[in-house]
Amino acid sequence: MKLIECPRDAMQGLHEFIPTATKTAYLNALLQVGFDTLDFGSFVSPKAIPQLRDTAEVLAGLDLSTTRTKLLAIVANLRGAEIAAQHPEISYLGFPLSVSETFQRRNTNQSTAEALADVAAMHALCERTGKTLVVYLSMGFGNPYGDAWSPEIVADFTRHLSALGIRIVALSDTVGTSSAATIAPLFATLIPAYPAIEFGAHLHTTPATWREKVSAAYQAGCRRFDGAIGGFGGCPMAADELTGNMATENLVAFLEEEGVDSGLDLTAFAQAHATARSVFAFH
Repeated sequence: MKLIECPRDAMQGLHEFIPTATKTAYLNALLQVGFDTLDFGSFVSPKAIPQLRDTAEVLAGLDLSTTRTKLLAIVANLRGAEIAAQHPEISYLGFPLSVSETFQRRNTNQSTAEALADVAAMHALCERTGKTLVVYLSMGFGNPYGDAWSPEIVADFTRHLSALGIRIVALSDTVGTSSAATIAPLFATLIPAYPAIEFGAHLHTTPATWREKVSAAYQAGCRRFDGAIGGFGGCPMAADELTGNMATENLVAFLEEEGVDSGLDLTAFAQAHATARSVFAFH
């Protein structure tokens, strides 16, 4: 079981800038919890995501001496990947490849074909620099734009990624449109079809739908889950304002109910959760 904590996703949409020292202290608390990976920042244009313009400074302040957690940074193009790859502390580069052409243009100012070409170039860069590329299939469960979506389209994207040698693919519920009926068949079909790929679930949920979504993915064989403490963040284009990231505390509770060891230090998790309350002002 791999749990990926995503403070970057939780922070990126906030309008009020979180001071660098506050970010750094929170991430250092998360590094003590035992997550497999920490999605900690992004190397994208500060104009696009001003909240994360200090990612390099935050990285310099992280204490990695006593943690097993690996770092992941999001990039939006090859240039961002080249910058991120210069940092030896970073293990993973994450890129959002959209199943929706409309969202790809909105999110990275590229066509899907251009984004796929970037994926190939970024994967080659990662191979040269000892990194691993994580591809997020954004709008993986549908989209609000009327763009074509079907399990076959998602499978076709996966075939392209497999041919490129991509080893980690996270199906991403960008605007919270997924349901158990769409989650389970995708994972149940793709996981056995591509044994060389590690499939993850980046699910956005409402307070009433999280359990059915995580259960569907887990029962279909998914063992890699993204979450954010407090369920904070998510896509601002979601139709329901209650839609946010999968709350990590819900993932932990689900695994406990299933009798599965999360691998987390629950005392450190409680401390990080308390810190999150002040960072994100939730209760």
